[in-house]
Amino acid sequence: DCPGKEGTGGRKRNLTLLRSKLYMGQRRRTEPVVESTTTAGDHGNLRRSQSDRTEYSQKLQEKMAPQAVSSTPATPPQEDEEEEEVSRRMMARRVKIIAELMQTEKDYISDLDLCIKEVIQPLRNKQIARFDVDGLFSNIELVHQLSAKLLSLLEEATTDVEPPMQIIGEVFLQIKGPLEDTYKIYCYHHDDAHTMLESYEKDEELKQHLRDCVQSLK
Repeated sequence: DCPGKEGTGGRKRNLTLLRSKLYMGQRRRTEPVVESTTTAGDHGNLRRSQSDRTEYSQKLQEKMAPQAVSSTPATPPQEDEEEEEVSRRMMARRVKIIAELMQTEKDYISDLDLCIKEVIQPLRNKQIARFDVDGLFSNIELVHQLSAKLLSLLEEATTDVEPPMQIIGEVFLQIKGPLEDTYKIYCYHHDDAHTMLESYEKDEELKQHLRDCVQSLK
């Protein structure tokens, strides 16, 4: 009922409505600007990222190209010829070593063949009571079989194979286990066999049998 109070209340309501309108207006003005700025910024970052990658790739290629050239400088023809000559010599030496290795194995197998055929088998056939053939020669027949297997593998690795492609080390790795097992037995009994041979040489009858075998070998 009081005009003064009513006027004051009206001014408060008008002020509240004014603030509300100002807030809504400010919100309408800022929201689309923020959205468009964010969206544009995201696309801009994406475009910059792709372009940066492309540029980086191009620069990397440019840097690598001269490095590849500089890392392999042109070698004078004389040095190239010297390197090729050294390589040829090393390969020729390697071929000779492999050939010598195989020839040595062939000779060894030939000696074992003679020993088995001309000494061991005849002594076994005589069946001399006090002559221990197996004790004297241990597992030499297994040694012969293993050596034949080694030679076969070496021939397989070198026959019709170009010298640079001949892999000899793998052959020995492949047969390493059997070599160890076989020669472990042979070496273990070697001293006993030597002692046994000395005792047989003191017996004239047994000594004569051994002489006959040696004569057959000759």
